[in-house]
Amino acid sequence: MSGLLLAGAPAFPALAQALKPGEPPITETTQASGGPIAAERAALRLDHVDLAIEILPATQQLHGVATLSLQTSAPLGQLLIDLDKNLPVTAISIDGRPLRPAMWSNPEGRLAIRLPRRLRAGQRVNVRIAYGGTPHVAVRAPWDDGIVWAKTPDGEPWVATTAEGYGCDLFWPCLDFPRGEPAMVDLHITVPAGLKAPANGTLQKIDTLPDGRTTWHWKARSPNPYSVTLQVGPYKDLGAVYQSRFGNKIPMAYWYLPGRDKKAAALFAEFAPTMDFFEKMIGPYPWADEKVAIADTPHLGMEHQTINAYGNNYKKTPSGFDEIFQHELAHEWFGNQMSAANWDDYWLHEGYAQYMQPLYGRWREGEARYATMMDEFRQQIQNHAPIVSSRIMTEEEVYEDEKGGPGQDIYTKGAWVLHTLRNLIGDDRFFEVTRRLVYGRPDPRPGNFQPRFASTPEYIQIVNQVTGKDMNWFFDVYLKQAALPELNGSTKGNAMTLRWKAPGGKPFPMPIEVSIDGRVQLVEMPGGTATIQVPEGAHLVVDPASRTLRRSSAVEDFQNYVFRRG
Repeated sequence: MSGLLLAGAPAFPALAQALKPGEPPITETTQASGGPIAAERAALRLDHVDLAIEILPATQQLHGVATLSLQTSAPLGQLLIDLDKNLPVTAISIDGRPLRPAMWSNPEGRLAIRLPRRLRAGQRVNVRIAYGGTPHVAVRAPWDDGIVWAKTPDGEPWVATTAEGYGCDLFWPCLDFPRGEPAMVDLHITVPAGLKAPANGTLQKIDTLPDGRTTWHWKARSPNPYSVTLQVGPYKDLGAVYQSRFGNKIPMAYWYLPGRDKKAAALFAEFAPTMDFFEKMIGPYPWADEKVAIADTPHLGMEHQTINAYGNNYKKTPSGFDEIFQHELAHEWFGNQMSAANWDDYWLHEGYAQYMQPLYGRWREGEARYATMMDEFRQQIQNHAPIVSSRIMTEEEVYEDEKGGPGQDIYTKGAWVLHTLRNLIGDDRFFEVTRRLVYGRPDPRPGNFQPRFASTPEYIQIVNQVTGKDMNWFFDVYLKQAALPELNGSTKGNAMTLRWKAPGGKPFPMPIEVSIDGRVQLVEMPGGTATIQVPEGAHLVVDPASRTLRRSSAVEDFQNYVFRRG
């Protein structure tokens, strides 16, 4: 497909004025991504999507043609495809045969297509959908989703999409739940003359149309539905080849705005050492056959597979590396290669990606940097809701505090849970657990793994398998309870008794380190309690290296002071 395919699409009038954030409004159906899935939606598997989209910055509109190759595991008389109703459908065909308009409807953002013949279980069908209109403008990207129509400092169009929260249906017809991931995507993005459209996967070709527009053809395998992205601007680009420690060579690229050459080159220099960290600590880069790349965007950032959005404006921190670039790159392993099958397990994406930042600080500078970064995270933990609810959740039910979710705790508390786990079971076992989670095996090599879905129950099973112990008590407290365990102590003579108080009275046999006059010992606490001897006048410090996540009155007092909650 190319931009010529869109020549017959309906023309849209020019805007009288620019759209405001949040316009046009979207329905609750469109705003919800994931959650409980009806059987007829869950039966569908998206084998391939061919998506041709033209971006029209002058009118803040888009129109497209999507061809979805679907297979069903159950008999179906209709197809339910997610698509924002602000992008009205103009034509649909099933296996090449046009449908009458009366055979589809989309009142709330779930396109219902009545099939001319009922599908049998196992049957495949090709659905071609022509659509277009005015996409929803993000209110506060990337935290609120939609399209961002911006201008570069030189006044050129600069466009980007984000869709993790509200979903892929904001700009293309898709299956808007985690397992709706397409096995393969062909993207054909048509943009005005002078603009470029870096996207997911491998660039196949660029067609120049008679009027100067260009169509960029990209091919990508197994992107998350929300990871399919549009990023358009007058980009310059940097490119190089990364020599992997696994022997393969991986293309690297950075599409950046003109006028940023020096800063762009400095950020691009971070690519190879950051890649080496991940490949050493976790395993092979999952998309080595495609590329590792980023593109400048008019929002902070997002993990768009093989073309991560970058809008950190080259911010400097004491860590010495660009933390947004490093965090989004982590998602190539934690989120893209390994994807949560239910948003309730979102912490597997964000907790791990967040934890990779202090681990990278440790890799670069040692324990002091690691401890400093972990302390920053500790101050942010809120404990308003459990990290995991053990229910099927939408993305927003997890991400948004006001919807009762754990919110930012999936990042910072998730990182601290992993920190505590690593210190409890040791580095070798922790990173074996991590590789099994990411790759489904402990010995990943290029070519011996595929993208996979994961869940918190599976993760706990992996930990139990690798450690040879029943570790359910650990996760029952840290993931499934909002409050943190509290360590209390009492003394009688030279004897000090330590006792865990876990939320809900749950068992919590967590060992703890203590320092007595500078000598550190590990105190086992079967049953959640232990008594140790402390010589008279000795100086005692509990958990001197802060290896264990627990309640801290000092942190709570600090938070109350900062946020004036008490």
